[in-house]
Amino acid sequence: MSSSEHVPVLLGPVLEGLDIKQDGCYVDGTFGRGGHSAEILKRLNAKGRLIGIDRDPDAIQSAPGFLTNDPRFELVRGELAELQNIIDERKLIGKIDGLLLDLGVSSPQLDEARRGFSFLRDGPLDMRMDPGGGTSASDWLSSVEERELIHVLRAYGEETFAKRIARAIVSTRVESPIRTTLQLASLVEAAVPARARAQKRHPATQTFQAIRIAVNDELGQLQAVLPQSINVLRKGGRLCVISFHSLEDRIVKRFIRNESREPEQYRGMPSIPDELRPKLTGIGKAIKANTEEIGSNRRSRSARLRIAERN
Repeated sequence: MSSSEHVPVLLGPVLEGLDIKQDGCYVDGTFGRGGHSAEILKRLNAKGRLIGIDRDPDAIQSAPGFLTNDPRFELVRGELAELQNIIDERKLIGKIDGLLLDLGVSSPQLDEARRGFSFLRDGPLDMRMDPGGGTSASDWLSSVEERELIHVLRAYGEETFAKRIARAIVSTRVESPIRTTLQLASLVEAAVPARARAQKRHPATQTFQAIRIAVNDELGQLQAVLPQSINVLRKGGRLCVISFHSLEDRIVKRFIRNESREPEQYRGMPSIPDELRPKLTGIGKAIKANTEEIGSNRRSRSARLRIAERN
């Protein structure tokens, strides 16, 4: 078990950003191991309500009893893109006071070798958030076209040596399938120039990130859930999104910016149709972890929290 397994990232800023009302209704759209949920629930009274959502069956099964036995709390297995349906089934559209999205992979997922997220431990090259559905990283690598693989490595991993790595993967799979995390990590390490191998960060870091994002359609899930957040939040409700790399953060930043403005043709005009008025107001700038938090939880070093309020 990692020492950071139960350490929720940017906890203080998240709780402040959600502006929690004791009798409010909140959604933790990325439950993980329940760190944020536990702290949100502490701040609710008997009339308060919290819904946790996660697509990882391990997260559902590992949820602590003090949460699952609390009548104010409900844990749902589902994807981010299903948010509106999940809330609609509970007749809560437009009634949510706060929505938290803590993106990316969790520490427990990284720590479990069998999940295949990390090259620090040898295990099957899976990488699926939901191991019961979709295509594993190994199977995806066995059939993806070289051109698409180059695109994924560049776009999702911002990998400088995308062509060299993709070429090595494609040539290797002709001889034998790529089945384990260390097999892929070693392949990438051998494919990049010596100067890249000399860096502090392992040369496979960005490749693993890119493949994981592609296998789980993480950016597609994010782009689907953000517009749904507007529908589920009540007026004055807060959206808090924690991202861990620039791709996610750019999507969130652009979404909040666009939804905080009226359409270009109406800017500066005294009369704007209600349906075209800005739906969100951005709250401050991106919040980063302080030195103390980074020292106790390394995962927080790349975290960015953005907050918006429903108009």
